[in-house]
Amino acid sequence: MASGKAFDFKLFKRLLAFTNAYRLVYYFVAFTAVVMSVLAILRPYFLQRTIDESIVPQDSSGLVFFISIMLGVLLLEVVFQFSFIFYANWLGQHIIKDMRIKLFSLMMRFKMKYYDTSSVGRLTTRAVNDIETISSIFSQGLFMIIADLLKMVAIAAFMLYQSWLLSLIVFAILPVILIATRIFQRAMKVAFEEVRAQVANLNSFVQERITGMKIVQIFAREDTEYKQFHAINEKHKKAWIKTVWYNSIFFPIAEMASSVAIGLLVWFGGLNAAQNGVITLGLIVAFIELAQMLFRPLRQIADKFNTLQMGMVAAKRVFEILDTSSHIANEGTQVLKNPKGAIAFKNVSFGYIEGEEVIKDISFTVNPGDTVAIVGATGAGKSTIINLLNRFYEINSGEILIDGVSIKEYTLSSLREQIGVVLQDVFLFADTIHNNISLNDAAISAQQIEEAATQIGVSKFIDSLPGKFQYNVKERGVMLSSGQRQLIAFLRAYVSNPGILILDEATSSVDSYSEEMIQIATEKVTKGRTSIVIAHRLATIKKADKILVMDAGKIMESGTHQELLRLDGYYRTLYDVQFASEEAL
Repeated sequence: MASGKAFDFKLFKRLLAFTNAYRLVYYFVAFTAVVMSVLAILRPYFLQRTIDESIVPQDSSGLVFFISIMLGVLLLEVVFQFSFIFYANWLGQHIIKDMRIKLFSLMMRFKMKYYDTSSVGRLTTRAVNDIETISSIFSQGLFMIIADLLKMVAIAAFMLYQSWLLSLIVFAILPVILIATRIFQRAMKVAFEEVRAQVANLNSFVQERITGMKIVQIFAREDTEYKQFHAINEKHKKAWIKTVWYNSIFFPIAEMASSVAIGLLVWFGGLNAAQNGVITLGLIVAFIELAQMLFRPLRQIADKFNTLQMGMVAAKRVFEILDTSSHIANEGTQVLKNPKGAIAFKNVSFGYIEGEEVIKDISFTVNPGDTVAIVGATGAGKSTIINLLNRFYEINSGEILIDGVSIKEYTLSSLREQIGVVLQDVFLFADTIHNNISLNDAAISAQQIEEAATQIGVSKFIDSLPGKFQYNVKERGVMLSSGQRQLIAFLRAYVSNPGILILDEATSSVDSYSEEMIQIATEKVTKGRTSIVIAHRLATIKKADKILVMDAGKIMESGTHQELLRLDGYYRTLYDVQFASEEAL
């Protein structure tokens, strides 16, 4: 949607497609809008007749009759106005519910690469704020504008029918308001584009700083971050002030034009009535009310068009995500069930950035039930192997096999269900320990979790917590130590009973007691399973059936601990630097 374009009908058509599931409600709201436009002209019409046929001739019985009719019309307006507002909002809320479900479902299936380059704050803004703004298109924008336009057409037709002379006076003022409205719409479109951009920037900045507040305070960056926030907030304020400026210009112009029209009606109509012309007192009063009813929607349409524009800008941003083709191809038909655990990497190459490979033509095999340790310097490509085996990223070339079948032949869900992963950076949700372990899988019972905790030796730690398995760990598990979070991650992987286990050991920052528990848990969860371990401790390496030594994206050496020491190559050097002192202890 070009920034200067007042309205994007193609985008609007896509948005209307979401109303298909609620066609009856959609048509009912449209029907009430038509009825309200007809009812709008009845009050001025009966007011005219009341003045001309009852008040001027002093007919009290006629006065009661017309007042009764106007009361009935008023009650009908109330009923249809209620129905219109309620069901328009009902429709809007159901549509954004469907859009939000579709968006969230899509976001859960994006490649990890998409999240590597996308701001969490911006995505949150799209899924929450922007979709909420879209609801206003239906509750306050689209149907309100349609209702107002129908009302204006009905009023204009009725005015011409009643008196073309007075109608010309009113219509002479219309071009001024229409031109002002058109200019206003285009200006507000650009302004609201800027507003949404600044809202996203603000949300993104605040979300990141709150998440990383510990780093901000550790490095005493409060003043610097405050200055950055002040600058971003200033841009946000200026974007909104621009919309206020346009409003402050338009609405006084529209109000002045309306007042001029009413003044001309009183002047011309009054002179004609005083000279016993065709214009009556009742007609003048009716036209004053009709003119206000004609101009009021014009002023309100501009305001509602603002709402519509905000919704359209938000819809554009949401559709940009919905149109994103950043998915791992899930075209496999085979279901990976009870795998033996034979893994093979054949000439695999991969890079997170095009043209910059971090894995370079690597090949290795893992026999069923074996434990393979991967060692190497930071950036050697160890964690990338985990990402590729789970198909979080697509390889550039080569092939990865499980039990002799390419992982692309398996369905994504069955592949990932059979690969348990314990990452170095453990993420826990703001929920109970039980739910963080089961991840709300109804098939995993509380008894299974408790038995698993006993089997891998972590039940003592959980029993020491208030509420035990019902203990709420809060956001990102801040109520637990890093070692405790690691134990929860082991338990999470263990209860899912995967055929293949991947461990990114993270004991470098935990106390000796937690480390001992993690080592016990590691032995329990890897027993009888094919396991790939990114090793940080000598104990794991020495027990591995095979060790892969990586450097700069290549496998330099492979073999057992003793075999690699005898080679006196990469592993021997790494051992002397990282592990020799540990073995001496």
